[in-house]
Amino acid sequence: MNTTLKSRAALRAPAATAIALALMSAPAMATTGYFANGTSTQSKGMAGAGTAIGTGLMGAAQNPAMALRYPNQGDACLSLFSPRRSVTIGGAGPMTPGTHESENEAFLVPCGGVNFRIGDRATLGVLMYGNGGMNTEYNTNFFAGFGAGTSPLGVNLEQLFIAVNYAYEVNENVAVGIAPVFAAQRFSATGLEAFQGFTLPTRALLVTGNGDDWSTGIGLNLGATFNASPNLTFGVAYRTKIDMDPFGSYSGLFAEDGDFDIPASASVGVAFTPPSNSGLTLTAEWQRIFYSDVASIANPGPVPPATGFPLGTAAGAGFGWKDMDVFRIGAEYQLNPKWTVRGGLAYNTDFTDGSQVLLNTLAPATPKMHASVGATMNIDDRRQLHIAYTHAFDESLSGNAPLPFGGQPVSMQMSQHELSVGMTWKW
Repeated sequence: MNTTLKSRAALRAPAATAIALALMSAPAMATTGYFANGTSTQSKGMAGAGTAIGTGLMGAAQNPAMALRYPNQGDACLSLFSPRRSVTIGGAGPMTPGTHESENEAFLVPCGGVNFRIGDRATLGVLMYGNGGMNTEYNTNFFAGFGAGTSPLGVNLEQLFIAVNYAYEVNENVAVGIAPVFAAQRFSATGLEAFQGFTLPTRALLVTGNGDDWSTGIGLNLGATFNASPNLTFGVAYRTKIDMDPFGSYSGLFAEDGDFDIPASASVGVAFTPPSNSGLTLTAEWQRIFYSDVASIANPGPVPPATGFPLGTAAGAGFGWKDMDVFRIGAEYQLNPKWTVRGGLAYNTDFTDGSQVLLNTLAPATPKMHASVGATMNIDDRRQLHIAYTHAFDESLSGNAPLPFGGQPVSMQMSQHELSVGMTWKW
């Protein structure tokens, strides 16, 4: 077989995967707020770490400079994400008392990409991956006591990102990366009829029950790595806020006429390989997600008549989320030429507080602590198989609904399981 035919054969599997991914929308993942805890399977095996340590080609979604480490290869991955969510309402009042569990507990989330060397010091690739996270469906509409409400009650947000990744080796110690990112998202809401009276009269029909609405936008992902020594690497990354088209069909619900931008995020990391044990690499990183910059996410929840009204306006009610800090530690150890194992822990700060429980029953992103394990098997010199498991420990948030909405005690809970598998093809 000549070189051209070999190249075509090597490209066949990742190319087919990329085409399939382009035809699929990515189900939402609520982990660190509504950002995924890592993109590649290798990163997920270290609780999302990947700013300063190589985690495969899809790790370039976290730090674009990392793509230099993976020229002429394709990656594909698929995660089975299982969140367990419930809302418990106490007392007597308009909200339906009892424990209400969301029906949606299993989602498949794909990712994949290809990367090519161009010249001696650069690579160019395309990555596709999912991110985001609100998806609930309650059979009992516990808001119906406010005067109206069909079943089921819930919201759904799905996001897909496509990035064109360029990485450049400045010198043997410094690498930089840049990736324009195209984002598409769709949203739907059902059962929110009780809130139609709190928006402008002309928008009463733009609050709930309008099926899927789509929006698109473009942002930029930037990253760099610096090798301070053969054993010490620093990494930094920043993704800009992505200005999305408004959800016109829900302009009576979300602040700023249905606007739902994707927040910016920044991360700093360090990776260390002890000189006495070259098979071991330790990493630590910090990430900040700027939820407070998006009004529909950050505006405080409704407290009529003082704040949050009319819904859909610039000051309209949101989820009351604040900026989130995420701290991760991870380790990777090469057992032998065939096997590499990983593990990690991640902790994120609170996404909101107990005063914001009313609307956050629709998106109870409560988990704070994540633990992960993972492994890579080298099948041969061109193929690798990756696997990772992450558990987000059960976490709750309690508070009271605002007095105009009955003042009842409300508690939200969530735990998560995620199993991810991935493949690498090199040519």
